[in-house]
This record gives sequence, structure tokens and C-alpha cells, in this order.
Amino acid sequence: MPIHRLFFFTSPRTPFAGGRRIRWLLAASATLTTAAHGDLISLQFGAGDVDFDMIFTRVGDPGNFADETGAPNPVGSVPYAFYMGKYEVSEKMVTVANSVGNLGISFDSRYEEKPATGVSWNEAARFVNWLNTSHGFSPAYKFDIQPGEAGYSANANIALWSNADPGYNPDNPFRNAGARFVLPTVDEWYKAAYFDPNKAGGPGYWNYATRSDSAPNSIAGNGGSGTAVYNQPQTQGPADITSAGGLSAYGTAAQGGNVWEWNETAFDGVNSTTNDSRTFRGGGWNSGSASLASNLRNPAGPSAATGNLGFRVSMVPEPIETAGVTTLTLLGFLLSRRHSMSRE
Repeated sequence: MPIHRLFFFTSPRTPFAGGRRIRWLLAASATLTTAAHGDLISLQFGAGDVDFDMIFTRVGDPGNFADETGAPNPVGSVPYAFYMGKYEVSEKMVTVANSVGNLGISFDSRYEEKPATGVSWNEAARFVNWLNTSHGFSPAYKFDIQPGEAGYSANANIALWSNADPGYNPDNPFRNAGARFVLPTVDEWYKAAYFDPNKAGGPGYWNYATRSDSAPNSIAGNGGSGTAVYNQPQTQGPADITSAGGLSAYGTAAQGGNVWEWNETAFDGVNSTTNDSRTFRGGGWNSGSASLASNLRNPAGPSAATGNLGFRVSMVPEPIETAGVTTLTLLGFLLSRRHSMSRE
């Protein structure tokens, strides 16, 4: 399966303007948007030598039916196609965001390829906002004080977007409609983990994020299909984000096991109060199999941070809608790694 790489440029670059290469790039974009679920793209963030790539996998099948047996009930129906982070956010990614964006996010220090844990919901939202604003998009979440301003705290609670704000969505005042990178809602997260459009007998939901109704095989890391990092000693810690077991039907890794993950959605399902408990789910390396199952979720306040709780990022809508050439605050070019290197 090819991995396409998406670059964002905040101003036009002469070699791309109007010639054969830009036509090739637009053709690549069209190919990507019609690709089947599970297509991968890699996005680059940062500046100079201080950067990282984040891989996203396409979650298609818009308008899928909800799971009537999940938690909350019903859950998992998403009316649009989107991209979910294939892996959990790593320590390196947060380190780069702190360095370039002056964010001041605190996290546990194990190794740069380990998932970033000890990150509160508020801090995860700061990270996501930086992903957006560093490429000219609206921040996803509204904070009254920004990095570098007096009184800034990375762990301050958000404010709600209001009808006076561009991008206000009355159905979800947590998330700005002009943002492209977000914390996944409970429905986005659940669908990417458990829904399978190709399940035997017809589309449906698995109990576990490894395409199974029975618990995956327990591993410490580097496992293949049908495995997850759980039932491990507390002292072991999580596996590297790219070595944390088998994949979901859409190609995400470790939505079951390794570390618990924040959802955007409040635990009561209504994003109406800034200090409401948020949902986290998926289980961790030191969890039992029941914690990985689709019917389990937990609440925590948005300022809480624990050593087995991390997060991943989703991208909405699909990239061609995000960075179309007819809306020119910025231009997104889709390149495969092989072609981008051969044509430079």
C-alpha cells in the first residue's frame, strides 16, 4: 500500500506554478480521495531539522450505522470520511511541538518513540491547535491565553466557541469547524477501532480493535495480527508506537492496549461544559483484556494526567477538501515519497 506525503506551503513556490508538475500533483490528490479505506498518507510538521512525520489512515464508509451494543449506546456512526492517526502521538512529536510552538506541554520521559503519556486533555488540545495553526488553519479548541502571553498555562481549560466566532458549530462548541487536526470524537475513535466494512456476513463491529470478538494475544511489543500490548508489568511501560501490536480494520495500531487514549467528547456525550470529564478508552500495557473491549470507557477531568494515558490525532475532512487549490490560504500537495524524491 503506498504512503503519500502531504506538504503544506503557506506561499506559492515558483517550480510548482502552472506547469506539468502541479498537474501531476493534482492527479495524485484525486487518486487519494477516491482510494479505499485504509489508504495511508504522511504529513510533515515542524521547522528545519526539528520536525516529525505523522501517518494517517483513511476511515471511509461515511454514514455507517452505529453500534447499538457499544458504550455509549449507540456509538460509532460518522457521516463523513476522515483520517485517523495510525499511531499514538509520540514523545518526539510533543518535544518538537514544545520547541517550535513554545507550548510547555509536560509528559513522561521514556524514549522519543514511546507514546507521550502524562499529557492532560487540555495539553493534548494545545498540541492539536499547534498542528493547525502552524499550517494556517483555525485552532480546533478555544483558549483565552496563547503560548508566550502573560498567564499562559498549557493545562488551562478551554473556552467554548460561540456564534460570534468563525467556525462555530452549535452541535459541538468544543471543536471549531475550520480546524483540520482534532482530537477524535468518541464516534470517530470508536469507528476507527471497531467498525469493519468487510466483516464476514456484512459490515459490523468487532469487540476488540484487532478485528476480533475475542481478546487479542498479549505481547510486550513487536507483535503481528491479532496481538496487543496488555497484561504487562507496570514497570515495563508501553511499547514504541510503531511496535504495539496488530491493526484495526482501518489500519490503526494500538487502539486496544499500549496506552489509554483521550477522546474529544465529554463523558456525558454533550460537549457543553469546559470542565466536564472527558472520555478515555482503549486500555494500556498494564490493563486486563476487559479494558480493551468496545464496551468499556472511563472518565477523567480535562486537567488530569496519568502515566498510562496518551492520545492520537484525527484529521477532518479528507485532505483534498482541506487543501484544495481553489481556496488559497495555503496549497496542499500530495506526493508519494518515491515520486517526491525522484522529481526534486
